Amino acid sequence: MTWEEAVAFALSLPDTELGTSYGSPAVKVASNGRTFLFPGRERDTCFGIAMDLDRIEMLKETEPDTYWQTPHYEGWSGVLVRYDATDEERVRDTIRSSRDWSASLPKTRPRKRK
Repeated sequence: MTWEEAVAFALSLPDTELGTSYGSPAVKVASNGRTFLFPGRERDTCFGIAMDLDRIEMLKETEPDTYWQTPHYEGWSGVLVRYDATDEERVRDTIRSSRDWSASLPKTRPRKRK
């Protein structure tokens, strides 16, 4: 699944919109502003999704060829998804779960400007 395919699928889910996160394109939950799909720092090989920490650990343990983290993401609610994942339906299910998890979170608060 390419970045473009992942974005297209994510935008087909309810209550989603294209936005930005840290200056890069991202897909967000429209009603609360939470980013759930983002390009990640390893843009050539994967994209990232938001997910609760327990689920991230389970995904990394059971499907390490698809789901992984660099030290940058460890301890944070984001997991990387390799573009060359063989089970695209599983990846779509995980993107859907990411949207659902992100939609359950409270609305983001504006950051204070320095």
